[in-house]
Amino acid sequence: MPRMTAARAAVEILKREGVSDAFGVPGAAINPFYKALQEGGGIRHTLARHVEGASHMAEGYTRTSPGNIGVCIGTSGPAGTDMVTGLYSAIGDSIPILCITGQAPTHVLHKEDFQAVDIASIAAPVTKKATTVLEAAQVPGVFQEAFHLMRSGRPGPVLIDLPIDVQLTEIEFDPELYEPLTPYRPSATRAQAEKAVRMLTASERPVIVAGGGVVNADASELLVEFAELTGTPVIPTLMGWGTIPDDHELNAGMVGIQTAHRYGNANFLDSDFVLGIGNRWANRHTGYKLDVYTRGRKFVHVDIEPTQIGKIFAPDLGITSDAGAALELFVEVARELKAAGELPDRTQWSAATQRRRAELQRRTHFDDIPIKPQRVYEEMNRAFGPETRYVSTIGLSQIAGAQMLHVYRPRHWINCGQAGPLGWTVPAALGVAVADPDSPVVALSGDYDFQFMIEELAVGAQHRIPYVHVLVNNSYLGLIRQAQIGLDINFQVNLEFENINAPELGVYGVDHVRVVEGLGCKAIRVTDPAELGRAFKEAAELAREHRVPVVVEAILERVTNIAMSRTADISDISEFEELATEAAHAPTAIAPLKS
Repeated sequence: MPRMTAARAAVEILKREGVSDAFGVPGAAINPFYKALQEGGGIRHTLARHVEGASHMAEGYTRTSPGNIGVCIGTSGPAGTDMVTGLYSAIGDSIPILCITGQAPTHVLHKEDFQAVDIASIAAPVTKKATTVLEAAQVPGVFQEAFHLMRSGRPGPVLIDLPIDVQLTEIEFDPELYEPLTPYRPSATRAQAEKAVRMLTASERPVIVAGGGVVNADASELLVEFAELTGTPVIPTLMGWGTIPDDHELNAGMVGIQTAHRYGNANFLDSDFVLGIGNRWANRHTGYKLDVYTRGRKFVHVDIEPTQIGKIFAPDLGITSDAGAALELFVEVARELKAAGELPDRTQWSAATQRRRAELQRRTHFDDIPIKPQRVYEEMNRAFGPETRYVSTIGLSQIAGAQMLHVYRPRHWINCGQAGPLGWTVPAALGVAVADPDSPVVALSGDYDFQFMIEELAVGAQHRIPYVHVLVNNSYLGLIRQAQIGLDINFQVNLEFENINAPELGVYGVDHVRVVEGLGCKAIRVTDPAELGRAFKEAAELAREHRVPVVVEAILERVTNIAMSRTADISDISEFEELATEAAHAPTAIAPLKS
């Protein structure tokens, strides 16, 4: 049997599990693993500037393509604790990433050694499993189990902590004999599928709520086929956006108290049956007034995780199943019912949802200076095509983007849903661009999110990772400012100051153009909305030419309130801005406005 260090065995297992990229920061306690990476070859490593950034790069990488598992690497002490935010983000959104940390030697683990921390205990609540390996011979089995766990059931992250002496210990291991374990994914039964489809066909105004589980299962085509067979309108969640193209005649719009369309909420509130597939009834989707969300409707809930069924409210039928496996059966049953002439005609219902799409629109076209944010998204719709992968995390920029941008394919809206950490966007976009260098990647940030991990732009410059970053700058914590309105305060949310080195900015403070250029990237500042289209085109050209991130900074008006509910009620959305009353007010809307 071949002999090698446990660290080298771990690297060989990574390659046989399909890993081709890793993101991280070396340190003394993880150096043996890095030596094995170098000697083993076959895994490209991207050096992050911050270890939290490495974890978000791994997230972006995983979220880009089916089967991807991002890997992030660092030491156990400050590196491992930095990566906890990425692990939290990943488990909240059912994203498998593998975090590998280098630990102090086993004999000093409980002696407060330098940078020795019980990272496995710290990470346990935000992983499917976190393990400090104390015996080198266990390393192959622990890594094999990690990939099996990440892929089985509800996907999620795993942390493996390797003391330095464990990494260096030689073990017997033959990579040629290694085989990944087959992941476990529960599947609906034929009887469950028949019951669910019969309940749908018995209703008058059904909708399908398609969540991120449909994306994880790579089942978007099955979803669209089932919707078309049954004539059922589809409401994608924020994590399921792109499972059905925005311009599809059965796309009924998104629902919720923030990232929602006016017509989406109206369509949902007129429904009488909801088939939820791969969704978790997140509160930004349902609102906190669950009686409003559930009243007058029957629910079927399909989810890969059995404990999700009934967690938020009790459905009329719960089915534990991988979304793809369930949809295969749903399609099979629907085809049989169609052949037997037993599917009802949903033409009038689906047409009603599309009439609302054409009647209930928000205005995007404003010529104001400073720029109103709505105009930025209108110009993004013009400039960036359906092949674009958008990346965003949280804030008014993300909420408005979700209300006004268009997405046509799964994994083309890559968003941190549950955790929403500021700073996520830059490193995640880099991970996306590494995973798919052939598609245009466009990130979207407010100024505060952008400043949190701005140093990661240097990673893009160093490793030649091009993408376009749209930065909307109002020098405010916009979402928190808007959330403070109900408390009648405006406290500690102002970012403005007069920059003594850039007086031309007025009170907008940070000179993002100089900072970005100082990090080796390109930047364009736009103050006139008429120049946005040109700037987006130029940014894409600069990214292609120089192979670096290119930032387009739009200087916004200081205060814009974006549509959302003040009462956490999907039937009570406050529209703070002027609505569209003629087609020219929303020229890039999917459906021309009908007043």
